[in-house]
Amino acid sequence: MGRIAIVWLWSVGILAAPADETKLQRFEFVRTEMAVPVKLVFYCIDRDTANRAAEAAYARAHQLNGILTDYDPDSELRRLCATAGEGKAVPVSEDLWRVLVRSKEISERSGGAFDVTVGPVVRLWRRARRQEEFPPADRLDEARRLVGYKLVRLDPAHRAVELLKPEMRLDLGGIAKGYVIDQLLAELGKHGIQRALVDAGGDVGLGDPPPDKPGWQIAVASLDPKEKPGRFLSLSNCGVATSGDTWQFVELNGRRYSHLIDPRTGIGLTDHSNVTAVAPDAMTADALASAVSVLGPEAGLRMVEEMPGAAALILRAPEGKLETYESCRWKKLSSAGPRLAR
Repeated sequence: MGRIAIVWLWSVGILAAPADETKLQRFEFVRTEMAVPVKLVFYCIDRDTANRAAEAAYARAHQLNGILTDYDPDSELRRLCATAGEGKAVPVSEDLWRVLVRSKEISERSGGAFDVTVGPVVRLWRRARRQEEFPPADRLDEARRLVGYKLVRLDPAHRAVELLKPEMRLDLGGIAKGYVIDQLLAELGKHGIQRALVDAGGDVGLGDPPPDKPGWQIAVASLDPKEKPGRFLSLSNCGVATSGDTWQFVELNGRRYSHLIDPRTGIGLTDHSNVTAVAPDAMTADALASAVSVLGPEAGLRMVEEMPGAAALILRAPEGKLETYESCRWKKLSSAGPRLAR
């Protein structure tokens, strides 16, 4: 995922606000979870409440990492993958079920451009980036045969999942972080905190805006990491995610390959791009940024326009020259006020 700069444009401390918010203070916490810095910024009445809320949120993040990660062999996701090809549906937790159901929906909408079964191919490309060599053709072909969202069978009546082929491996890297962000906002809400922002490695979930502000000020990073952000959004109650190869790529035989894989071909993207997506929730924004990256400008923006409340900005430089594409709702964001234009 790419990074989104968060710009703070208000004072710290007790703020002028309506009578029921005169004691609100701004609090900020940062802790590493899911191998990325997870930042919480929110407003509440006192330090004790803030500390309890932050601890609860980070405990929830740790719990979800133990469910959704593909790096931990003891995670629920990996235990599910270990049953692949056994011919049985396995009951899963509500959290994993929600992510897999939404993953299937995005896969169907994108025609397979987003596909969590891409895990076997992702593993080959992780090695390719480390070794700086193209994945062996025979192993890539073998891995591609295990990819296909239709190979995941969902049983809603029993909240169970069956993986139809042996050796399948799911990778939730394009959607899990967004789900975690949404859950952390919900956890803060249990403590009465609604004016909140959660930033997990550059993907962002937004609650109600800061007191006396129309929205959280978000600076969208450019394609060139050396350039200062030139686009700013004022948003609340939505998710924002960026997907691209600014930081994760490998150059092989003079060509740049992204860490983002096209599940339909098994090859890393080569267009040098960033996609920033805005959606009503962070999980959708996370998955949408990945899907649009794979689909490209024409099909990607068509998908965005068809999704309620979604917007996207695509920055590409396939031949070294910057190309910019904006969805209709993205063009309206600057004048839409603090909430996402519908």
